[in-house]
Amino acid sequence: MADTDDIRDGKSFGLDTPASTEGFYLKGLNNTDWGLKNRLSRIFNKKSGNTVMLAFDHGFLMGPTSGLERIDLNIAPLAEEADCLMGTRGMLRSSIPATCTKPVCLRTDTGTTILTEMNNNVLISEIEAINMNASAMAAMLSVGEKETEHITIANFSRLVDIGMKYGIPVMGVTAVGKDMARDARYFGMASRVCAENGASIVKTYYTEGFEKVVAACPVPVVIAGGKKLPELEALELCYNAIQCGASGVDMGRNVFQSEAPLAMMKAVKGVVHDGLKPAEGFDLFETLSK
Repeated sequence: MADTDDIRDGKSFGLDTPASTEGFYLKGLNNTDWGLKNRLSRIFNKKSGNTVMLAFDHGFLMGPTSGLERIDLNIAPLAEEADCLMGTRGMLRSSIPATCTKPVCLRTDTGTTILTEMNNNVLISEIEAINMNASAMAAMLSVGEKETEHITIANFSRLVDIGMKYGIPVMGVTAVGKDMARDARYFGMASRVCAENGASIVKTYYTEGFEKVVAACPVPVVIAGGKKLPELEALELCYNAIQCGASGVDMGRNVFQSEAPLAMMKAVKGVVHDGLKPAEGFDLFETLSK
């Protein structure tokens, strides 16, 4: 207990310094709880306002795809260069050292593979996300898929309820329906649906007119890397997205399928955080990959 014989009156009240009323540095999230903001602060660099997430959750749909045959050999060495790791509970537990202190965006939906009809997914237990010390949870929304749209949006809404209960941000991952065009109109709609249902982060694809997608989404947008591109093209993708207002990238195949993954990771960070032009990022990649 405090010593009641030595209670001193306070002196430093800062009467000439008003309390700070500055907002949170990520758009649309100023009114969220402290715990949720604190977790987001682990994911997004405060100086740049952006993030470089390393995605390696592909295996829950695709199995041991190229570059992800051995997570312990291919991904774990890259972890320290990422701002955030996006993976499944199985790969995190089995292949990422527990001493790694990078924040985790946990893939939280599961249920189908590329061998079957996709998107009939369910959510894993909320206790798992807490046990995994997740800084964010991710689930897919299949906007435009007639058979599964309602399932994925219901799953996502439930996940947001869980996230709000425990102060864990939720990232909405926009899937591309087989009948939907890969254009700003579709991605703008899908991203907005994520935000309307409570997403703190939206992951979607870059396309022409992407500035409209970002402008109409009131929370941070990160782009998916998509299929493997030549390194310079991948860096151009990152640069163009940031110029359009994106808050970062969630790169997978364009990093771990690169001939020099660690060099590519550092080059992507240079573009996303330091404002390097694509050619400058590519020069960095070539220098580091020698």
